[in-house]
Amino acid sequence: MSQLLKATNLSHSFDTLLFENIDISLKPQESLSIIGRSGSGKSTLLHICSSFLKPNKGSVELFGEDLYSQKQASIETLRRYDIGIIFQFHYLFKGMSGLENIKIASLLSGEEMDEEILRRLQIDDCIHHKIGELSGGQQQRVSIARVLSKKPRIVFADEPTGNLDNQTASLVMDVLFEYIKEYNAGLMLVTHDTNLAKRCDDIYLLENQSLKSK
Repeated sequence: MSQLLKATNLSHSFDTLLFENIDISLKPQESLSIIGRSGSGKSTLLHICSSFLKPNKGSVELFGEDLYSQKQASIETLRRYDIGIIFQFHYLFKGMSGLENIKIASLLSGEEMDEEILRRLQIDDCIHHKIGELSGGQQQRVSIARVLSKKPRIVFADEPTGNLDNQTASLVMDVLFEYIKEYNAGLMLVTHDTNLAKRCDDIYLLENQSLKSK
């Protein structure tokens, strides 16, 4: 497959126009980042590309199929097996251990949990602790391991390192880049951190309602 994601002529607004006439695509083993000021529409664009928000105009193809012409059940299947979304806030089950959180995702997707990812993220020594006993940085790495454990074909990451120190943020990005190479996947990253953005294959600036290649 030549493209995992192909978005064409996207336009969207809420009270005011966020952006219009945006084209973006993503190939296997490719990473792209989107930077821009708060409120420019970065997260909205990511939500449109990742199946959670239908655009006012334009189309999104995921894995060669038009996304928003599919039935809801088909979209839910994509979310369960093929799409991984990493948020800045981790949404973990607090009454469970880190390991139990990850195992749930593996069970739902029918994939085996990859213990090597736990070692790469440096959480293998704390994974049996309850979520409430983990630091914020540890919780974020558990949430990333949970997403990667289901072996998604595209990882959509919305400020995944926003609450991490520079060293841990770099570690997390190393793991994400290794993952897309190893599993022939793609990465779409939204970030305020231009240094992290520059590590991607392509970097885009969302500004003045337009998306421009940097």
